[in-house]
Amino acid sequence: MFDLTGTVALVTGGNGGLGLAYARGLVKAGAKVAIWGRNADKNAVAIAELRELGGDVDAWVCDVTDEDEVNARFADTLERFGHVDSVFANAGGGGFRGASHRTSRKDWLGTVDLNLMSAVHTFSAATTHMLERKKGGRLIVTSSVASLVGTGGAAGYSTTKAAVIGLIQALAVELGTAGIRANALLPGFIETEMSLDTSQAFQDAARRRSAIGRIGTLADMEGPAVFLASRESDFMTGRCLILDGGHTIHPM
Repeated sequence: MFDLTGTVALVTGGNGGLGLAYARGLVKAGAKVAIWGRNADKNAVAIAELRELGGDVDAWVCDVTDEDEVNARFADTLERFGHVDSVFANAGGGGFRGASHRTSRKDWLGTVDLNLMSAVHTFSAATTHMLERKKGGRLIVTSSVASLVGTGGAAGYSTTKAAVIGLIQALAVELGTAGIRANALLPGFIETEMSLDTSQAFQDAARRRSAIGRIGTLADMEGPAVFLASRESDFMTGRCLILDGGHTIHPM
């Protein structure tokens, strides 16, 4: 079970944080992995680490908010690996911070590009390939538990992370009979560079809300990524896999 030998996975934002954690799990399960990231130096470090694990991996510099660049890099990925079986639209960020009613249209749309349209572009390229190949595939987006609970001062992040769930549900219905499954990963507070760039009060609250007595680690992200990329998740589509240690069901 959960053997990904012979499959190819693409992970956007795969040179660090959650994306690199997904890539580690995928490589350990036997998948070949393509990484897209904006920082060439971070790409190189990630590739070296994954190759030490025995992975057949490669990386490209890509800004996933640019549709033309996404299409070009997808073509490069196909030239290198021949096909793509699973796509993790993970690239994104916190977007603007501050009161939403004081935030400019430009900053709102920038967050939409960063977290929503980046996934739209990536999945559009992948879907075209998967439909032409006629062997199905897996589309996985990184959402967040912030799509389920209020996050004052980060309305753009919450809004766009909720929007990608709507995207996943629509794609699940559109593509299900073609053998393409679409699901979302919803991490809670995981020890990443982005999550640790928050106030100490926020971090302390996250620890208190954990039903299992700890916050998440990057290693916790590996298994769920492998599951959603594997045939073992074939009957699951349009769904959210919440990875929060019970945070969203635990009272303060």
